[in-house]
Amino acid sequence: QVQLVESGGGLVQAGGSLRLSCAASGNIFSFNRMAWYRQAPGKQRELVAVIFRGGTTDYLSSVKGRFTISRDNAKSTVYLQMNSLKPEDTAVYYCFSQAANIYWGQGTQVTVSS
Repeated sequence: QVQLVESGGGLVQAGGSLRLSCAASGNIFSFNRMAWYRQAPGKQRELVAVIFRGGTTDYLSSVKGRFTISRDNAKSTVYLQMNSLKPEDTAVYYCFSQAANIYWGQGTQVTVSS
């Protein structure tokens, strides 16, 4: 059973930065992909960034150039560096992994004030 534990959320002013971390209990290199999703109040959960086993990444268009997903296989941790944050980035951010099954973290709140 894989467990994902997020950290790094918080309150930041617009234009600021945060780095989210997702620590996995298993070897993340064995995962086909890991990703960050977010869900704002009253909205559907959306994919923010994904990193595939081979290292390829992809991003939601509204965060391209501002967010960067990366991983540290030795630490079994995936990161989301978020720069130039905007109030519309406010949401609960969830870590996701997919191997034979899919797994979700418990979520971490990111609030960007204007």
